[in-house]
Amino acid sequence: MPQMSPLSWLMLFFFFSIIFIMYNIFNYFSFIYPIKISKTFKSKIQINWKW
Repeated sequence: MPQMSPLSWLMLFFFFSIIFIMYNIFNYFSFIYPIKISKTFKSKIQINWKW
């Protein structure tokens, strides 16, 4: 629309940019990683060397 002034185009650009950034932030922080509980046991490996 050529009737719009440059200030309106700039405000429109900022408006969509802010919406895009907020959308990305909300998607990033709303994702919940599954809690991984793993018990690590240190097992002592005995190797019997037979010469």
